[in-house]
Amino acid sequence: MRKCYLLIILLGATLANPVGPLNLAAAEPEPVGLRKVKDLVIYQQDRFYAAFPSIVTRPSGELIVAFRRAPEHAFVKDGRGSHADTKSHLVLVRSKDNAETWTADPELIYAHPWGGSQDPCMVQLRDGSIVCSSYAWYLQSTKGFVDPPETIRTGAYLFMGGFLMRSADGGHLWDGPIIPPPVPGIKTKTVFNELCPAYNRGAMCEGKDGRLYWAVAAKGTTAPFRTENHLMVSQDGGRNWEYRCLIARDPDVTFNETSLIETPSGHLVAFLRTAQFDDHTAIARSTDGGKSFLPWKDAGFQGHPHYALKLPDNRVLLIYGYRHKPYGIRARILDPECRNSATAPEIVLRDDGGTSDLGYPWASIMADGRILVVYYFNKDDGLRHIAGTILEIEPSK
Repeated sequence: MRKCYLLIILLGATLANPVGPLNLAAAEPEPVGLRKVKDLVIYQQDRFYAAFPSIVTRPSGELIVAFRRAPEHAFVKDGRGSHADTKSHLVLVRSKDNAETWTADPELIYAHPWGGSQDPCMVQLRDGSIVCSSYAWYLQSTKGFVDPPETIRTGAYLFMGGFLMRSADGGHLWDGPIIPPPVPGIKTKTVFNELCPAYNRGAMCEGKDGRLYWAVAAKGTTAPFRTENHLMVSQDGGRNWEYRCLIARDPDVTFNETSLIETPSGHLVAFLRTAQFDDHTAIARSTDGGKSFLPWKDAGFQGHPHYALKLPDNRVLLIYGYRHKPYGIRARILDPECRNSATAPEIVLRDDGGTSDLGYPWASIMADGRILVVYYFNKDDGLRHIAGTILEIEPSK
């Protein structure tokens, strides 16, 4: 079957397209730039609500996509699937042919014995091991239940905090759960009336120094108690964690789902999801190896949450969900130090989503040099499924 390539010009794109994003889904062919090869479905099953994926490329070239799978209650005409479900668990599928085919039956990473697990966020370390962070919810089943003080609640679900899993054999066997310590000074309790272990949805970063850096969320301790982000660090591949510093806090803006990347100069750059800020992305930067962060800044565009992928030429592909009409997945190519977020042309990877319940992208460079962006998606408010987009990126001149 003939491949149809969609191209855009990156150099001078701002002048060529002063208003609105560059749309790969409808763009005319141009000489060089970002090339969209195709969209694909990675996992879709009418009995399950599949969402919140992450991806790694193994040294062998095998692709692993992890995601959260829960019952799709519409299958038995008992409501619809949702983001909180006591039967949600962490699973993965594999591809050994650069995303052309995928295993049909997901492998279990972890099913929490007390409730639903969320958002498996994988990072592959230099030694080949995989660390996967998650968090969990407990379903309250009695009307007279008394919440522990400062417990996080969503509907009938009470928070159990974060945990991590580790695999040394490419995701076939997993050790855990590893329970990280709480952020110092927080008052948030779990359903077990214990201080809440650190948690977040977002990409960790293994630094040049071998440390693993993790941006976690915590509920503020002073009014109006907005969620803020902090940095945790592990020196042994995610087995043990210590608190490092505050990333971002603001009396008017909420920060939560955050991904990290290390630049060639050694800066740690955090891309933060916000609330009470018109869905604008925020950026925070550490210039001292994660000892402290400079004041956060408005990145200059809407979208959440984010994943930052370092390209072979050190540029950064920043991808994010777009939960405004037209719903879909968008991206920007940033300079190696991630300083041009507001001026980098916005690129539309998908604009055919059915509702705002989509996104949460992740990306990896495949063995053939192309990039696979994964995310969860819906068409016409239909079945939530794991989808992907294959891209080719030409080097900067």
